[in-house]
Amino acid sequence: MKLTNLFIQIIFLLLCGVDFSEARSPLDSFEQAKLHPIVADKPAIDFFEGALLGNGGMGVVVSTRPDAVVLYFGHNNVWDIRIAEKNREEIGTFQEVFNKVKAIPDTLSSLEDNRWYKEYISMSAENYRAPYPRPFPCGSVLLGFDRRNAELLGHRLDISKGLCEVFLVTNDKKELTLQIFTDMTADRLWMRLVDTQGNPGENIFDRVRVMIDPSTPLDFPAAKTDELLDKGILSFRQILPFEEPDKYNKEKGHPKDKAFRLTVGINGLLEKKSRIDWDGNIQQMASLEAAFQQRNSFVGCICLQEGLNTALDAGVSKTEAPEMKDFKASFTESEQIWKQYWNKSGVRLGDRFLERMWHHNLYFLNCAAKDGATTPGLFANWSYNDIGTAWHGDYHMNYNTQQPFWVTFSCNHLEKNLPYVNLVEALLPVSRRWAKEYYELPGAYFFHSAYPVEMTMSPYPVPTWGWEVCETPWAVQGLWWHYLYSGDVEFLKTRGYEPIKAAVEFLVAYMKRPEASGPQWKDNKFHIFPTVPPELYGLRPGFKYNYDCNVDVSLTRFIFKAFIAATRVLGVEKPEAALLSDVKLILSRFPDYPTAVSERHGKILVSVPEEHDQVVYNLPNALFTVFPGEDHGLHSDPETMKLLKNSFDNQQN
Repeated sequence: MKLTNLFIQIIFLLLCGVDFSEARSPLDSFEQAKLHPIVADKPAIDFFEGALLGNGGMGVVVSTRPDAVVLYFGHNNVWDIRIAEKNREEIGTFQEVFNKVKAIPDTLSSLEDNRWYKEYISMSAENYRAPYPRPFPCGSVLLGFDRRNAELLGHRLDISKGLCEVFLVTNDKKELTLQIFTDMTADRLWMRLVDTQGNPGENIFDRVRVMIDPSTPLDFPAAKTDELLDKGILSFRQILPFEEPDKYNKEKGHPKDKAFRLTVGINGLLEKKSRIDWDGNIQQMASLEAAFQQRNSFVGCICLQEGLNTALDAGVSKTEAPEMKDFKASFTESEQIWKQYWNKSGVRLGDRFLERMWHHNLYFLNCAAKDGATTPGLFANWSYNDIGTAWHGDYHMNYNTQQPFWVTFSCNHLEKNLPYVNLVEALLPVSRRWAKEYYELPGAYFFHSAYPVEMTMSPYPVPTWGWEVCETPWAVQGLWWHYLYSGDVEFLKTRGYEPIKAAVEFLVAYMKRPEASGPQWKDNKFHIFPTVPPELYGLRPGFKYNYDCNVDVSLTRFIFKAFIAATRVLGVEKPEAALLSDVKLILSRFPDYPTAVSERHGKILVSVPEEHDQVVYNLPNALFTVFPGEDHGLHSDPETMKLLKNSFDNQQN
């Protein structure tokens, strides 16, 4: 197994264009990562232009303006945890809905031409139309300066150690650098101002302002603010209600309410000042804004605390003002963590663009995910206002959630797959419940959409995307890969096996339903029916395009084979004899991959039976058998290899 992995790594490096002449010299992975900074040579005003920092839990976007540096905070653990779970009885069971859909004439151009179906779709999607749950932005911090006294030139992000340096020059030509990094052991951001020699620089900042996120709902309890100006501290604390607005009592709260606090600490006294407003009148600084009393030096620390409301301190802690030695101690410790990270995944490639992409994306991965923090949703831990909240920022289990974790094996960061494992474990109980109550089948059905909050039903039980079967084997595939990569039998036994088995139990029962096999199919196969191909068609009249999708067939075959192998590894073949017998029977009568004939390329794979060769896909549906299905690949026979090449050449995305 080790030799096989070594061979695969060598082939990978050859394909990536390794420059072996350079590789003769020792590779210092940490130094190699330094060669790929992310640089802006002008102010990065927009949120999407900012430098990304993070420790796997907390995420920070560093945005720069001609008159300020703005830091936007988010955290994988911080969500608007409210959830709508209405219409449970009206949604009914899968069989009830299936029977009604089956009765709709297949002559319609769309199922929504049927009045009942249109109303059912609207009703079953009602919960998902609520604005919650969603990742909840944790506020932002502005450091302002007078642009008549200094100019902001740009920034440089050293990805080797997660250090963002913002470059400024004063009107008397003194060069200053604001150094910013996130502590890798705690949810803190450190910053200091230094000169070209790395010594403390004179503070050019005039004011600091803490801003509560503008998307904060009015039905939330008002944020509690704290200003300890003589301690250099500004802070606010926000409660995140557990219940929906029509049920929630703001005065009493709920035992399951969550909360977070954002606290800024500066090494100096703060004071309130006045300025002239638009009308020419004197205006005092508002809440959570203050000016610096002294300009000797600048060191700051911003702390983000989160958790149950009852467990979070009610008041801001009166800590000592941050000092240079604190900055240095935290930076030294965090730098060592980054060195250990890069030393697991260093590469030197002949293709410099590919090498840069390798390092940049591994940097983002370390910023966005870690074991012990909530698994990142669609937009990870970087959010502000409504940025990062589309589709609830949730877990879409048809590749969106899985995709960031595909790299964890090939880049030698097995620990980064643990957040995904944690997610599957967290979703397993409600997935079992949905299989039992909605499908009336054993095992577990993993939803199309899911949240890291308490759920008792599918958030999106709509028979379009909510009936995708592929997401059940897809959800647990990464657990089998984790075992294959690690060879960790204990992991397979205690964490991987049960979710895989639960998925297999559901798939077996689903394929053995009378609707999925029998004389009506004019063959002896067990079919995957009904289902929906990802990103395409939805549910169709007469169930056209709703059976034996390429993705369903390939991933179900994958997880069936994985289950057989897992029982052998764990020595549980006898107690699992009945389920194994069903799996092997279905595999012996498994549906074929859907194909079509292209005039230009000959026989090709397509995403679903009855599909023609001119379909434009949103993702490479036709090649799921290669990845992530792994049924076809370099091990395939020449005829299959030609089929794959034809399919690739014909692909339109």
